[in-house]
Amino acid sequence: MARKLIFAAAAFAALTAAAPAFSTEVVRIGTTAGPYAEILRYAGDLAAKQGIEVKITEFTDYTVPNAALAQDDLDINNFQHQPYLDNQVAQRGYDIVSIAKSIIVPIGIYSNKVKTLTDIKDGASAAIPNDPSNGARALQLFEKAGLIKLKPGIGIKATIADIAENPKHLKIVELDAAQLPRSLNDLDFSAVNLNYALSAGLDPKSALLLEGADTNWNLVFAVRAKNKDNATLKKFVEIYRSPEVKAFTEKRFNGTILTTW
Repeated sequence: MARKLIFAAAAFAALTAAAPAFSTEVVRIGTTAGPYAEILRYAGDLAAKQGIEVKITEFTDYTVPNAALAQDDLDINNFQHQPYLDNQVAQRGYDIVSIAKSIIVPIGIYSNKVKTLTDIKDGASAAIPNDPSNGARALQLFEKAGLIKLKPGIGIKATIADIAENPKHLKIVELDAAQLPRSLNDLDFSAVNLNYALSAGLDPKSALLLEGADTNWNLVFAVRAKNKDNATLKKFVEIYRSPEVKAFTEKRFNGTILTTW
């Protein structure tokens, strides 16, 4: 009997050693606070059912998620559009690339003092984000609103110095993106990124003008270049870009955040 028990124990041990242990893949992702993180959490819940544990870190400073990614504190981030990433790579030498599109989070023109674009008076004061890419994005929206005209062909490199026509003599200042909602108490209007607008309690439907689906400023998933073909990261992105996440995003944010899939 003892010999049988020993044999059985040995056989069980051999089978246990041969059987692959179930392991959960971990994805460390960085984003900014607000809707970006909320959508990622929903996608993370779906990913957990497929063996991927998603650890989300929220940042309040736009410059930090790329630094954290470059330093291997993150595996992937999702907070920026391609022009911003291109600018960061050019300025800081990051070996970071985008691997997929995610959502469009429209920047909008908001005001506590006027109700429509036509109410904006001569000499009005306004603010735009002080980082180069979002500043250009805001100026393009001002141009779309008919408030200014930019130099032809300047595109995503536009700065205040590239305003060719300013018929209302607007006084435009550059502020940190997170401070733009507060500026509405002092200025006539400001261009505010949607995540900061929502965090400050602003209603996107009250914006004087919002970007539409035709914008080129969609967010991207970014990784270190050596991980661009990483199977786990690609699987998570596939889960994120699913019909379930699309439906959640459209319902949760009432159509104000747009998907690219």
